[in-house]
Amino acid sequence: MASLRYLLAAALVVAFVLEGSPSQAQLSPSFYSSTCPNVLNIIEDVLKKAFSSDIRIGASLIRLHFHDCFVDACPRVVSCADILTIAAERSVALSGGPSWAVPLGRRDSRTANRALANQKLPGPSDTLDVLKSSFRNVGCNDNFDLVALSGAHTFGRAQCRFFRGRLYDFNNTGKPDPTLDRTLLKQLRELCPQGGNGGVLANFDVKTPDVFDNKYFSNLRLRKGLLQSDQELFSTPGADTAAIVEDFGRNQNAFFKNFVTSMIRMGNLKPLQEIKGRLD
Repeated sequence: MASLRYLLAAALVVAFVLEGSPSQAQLSPSFYSSTCPNVLNIIEDVLKKAFSSDIRIGASLIRLHFHDCFVDACPRVVSCADILTIAAERSVALSGGPSWAVPLGRRDSRTANRALANQKLPGPSDTLDVLKSSFRNVGCNDNFDLVALSGAHTFGRAQCRFFRGRLYDFNNTGKPDPTLDRTLLKQLRELCPQGGNGGVLANFDVKTPDVFDNKYFSNLRLRKGLLQSDQELFSTPGADTAAIVEDFGRNQNAFFKNFVTSMIRMGNLKPLQEIKGRLD
C-alpha cells in the first residue's frame, strides 16, 4: 500500500517493531535546541521540495522510514528515528492536517528486523479483533488510537494486490465483500481486474486523495473504505469503533485532536535513548 503494507503513522512503525510498553523516558521538543536548532526548518524545506515533485510523498512518509539521514547540517547529531517522526508531522501539516510539537531525543536501533515488522504490523485484510489485538500488544488503546491512526488513510494510495480479494473472492466465498459499496466495487474492478497488475494504485480517499482531512471517515460511513481493515472499523456488527468513526466523520477537529494525541502516544512507546541506540 502506497509502498508497503499498511499506511499508518511513521511512529507506528517504531512502536510495532519495538516490543511495546509505554516508556517513562522523557522526550522533549527542544532536544536539539542547542545542537541543531534549525532541524525542523531543514526537514520541512526538504519535504516541500519533495512535495513539489510528487504529492504522494506526504502519505508515504507517514508509513515509510527515511533510510538515509538527509540532515547535512548536523552529522551524527539528529537521529534517523527523530527525522522520521518530524517528517511525518510536517507531512501531515503540509497536507492540510494538524501540526504539533514533536517530542524528540530518540536514538536509532542497532538492528532491523523485517520479519518482526511484518508480524506485528496490522494487515490490509485484518478483522477488527485482530486490529484491536495488534494495538493493545504495543501499548496503544484499541478504540480511539486505532480509529484515529487509521485515519492516516485519508490520503495516499494502495496497490491492487492489497484489496483485490475484496472485489472477487471475499473470505473464499467467490463473491465480493458485502460491506463494499456497489458503485465503488465496479470502479475498483475496472482498475484492478482479475489477473491484472497488482501494483496499480488506487486512492484511499476518492474525494480528496492528497489532503489530510476527515473524509476517510465519511467514506467508511458510505461503505467506501478501500481496505477491509478500514471498513471493519465501521461495518463490524456491534463494533465500539463505529461510534468513533461517526464522530470523526462529523467533526474534523475531534479527529485532528485525537490523531495528534495518538501520534504522540505512539512516539513515546519505548523509544531508544542515549547509549541504548546509535546515531551513526
